[in-house]
Amino acid sequence: MTQDQSNGVVVTRNVWKIFGDRAAEAMEAVRREDLSKAEVLERFEAVVGVKDVSISVDEGEIFCIMGLSGSGKSTLVRHINRLIEPTSGEILINGENVGNLNAEELRAMRADKIGMVFQSMALLPHRTVRDNIAFALELRNVDAFTRANVAERVIELVSLQGYGDRMPSELSGGMQQRVGLARAMAADPDILLMDEPFSALDPLIRRGLQDEFLELSQRMKKTTLFITHDLDEAIRMGTRIAIMKDGAIVQTGTPEEIVTQPADKYVADFVAGISKLKLIFAHTVMQSVEAYESNGKPLPSFDDCPQASPEDDLDVLVGLAINQENPIVIVSDSKPVGVVTKDALLRGIQGEV
Repeated sequence: MTQDQSNGVVVTRNVWKIFGDRAAEAMEAVRREDLSKAEVLERFEAVVGVKDVSISVDEGEIFCIMGLSGSGKSTLVRHINRLIEPTSGEILINGENVGNLNAEELRAMRADKIGMVFQSMALLPHRTVRDNIAFALELRNVDAFTRANVAERVIELVSLQGYGDRMPSELSGGMQQRVGLARAMAADPDILLMDEPFSALDPLIRRGLQDEFLELSQRMKKTTLFITHDLDEAIRMGTRIAIMKDGAIVQTGTPEEIVTQPADKYVADFVAGISKLKLIFAHTVMQSVEAYESNGKPLPSFDDCPQASPEDDLDVLVGLAINQENPIVIVSDSKPVGVVTKDALLRGIQGEV
């Protein structure tokens, strides 16, 4: 499932990237014969990096792109700021075709509109935290006073107060990741490209940084493309998720849609072990009051039933159902809009909705 909307902040239209001397020939053969990645390599000595990908990322959205190693996710994101040139297709930033930019315009776009955060921060070892953060501004010839003020503001944003004069070697891995994020944020870009930024960290540090980034994202309203191979992370971070395989996107959807409506066996295998408690909501598993009563079971008194919102997740509903014989009434604007029975709740936990 792909998406192509021209009004997104970041839009890719039918983007292909095939590495090799016979890239154009290989691309046409894939289109004509639907060749696999292995067949393209054997016949054309070419590698399919990205295969006919169309996405649209909305303003302020965290759009997760996930897949196994070699699926094409990092290759795709490097097209956004033209670190990689496509074999075919278009990339639009705020409606502007990136492929049409000259060298000066491209440098300006990278400096002003797009920030990148990598798994490896590549901090300058001889510069302090403050100077690492301000380095991009220095390259733009921003004056020292402004650089210092911006660096201090961003240091506070990423909770590194008191570390501005430290060297990178004096910081933990998690702190270095914060410096990398702060460096990207210092230029106040509209778009953040984050490529496996937390994957090398210990689980507790990683979860803490995920929480901090989610909070920061809500405040700053940055449009983010977040690359990960970890479905748990994608589900936790993403407004929507695109799952890639062999260079192509096989499904795009909200975390709930990905878990409850997998497009194929590949996606179903991905989500098989994921807990549904925080991903499926009352509005998905409820039935109407009329449908409930049509089975010959009149709804008990409204006051005798536990009540929940349509946006409450299964975890909340399970808590309400404990030691309770009556069904859960789903209420919106002080009116009952649905009913969740224990059977429906159990099916939801199994992912059957």
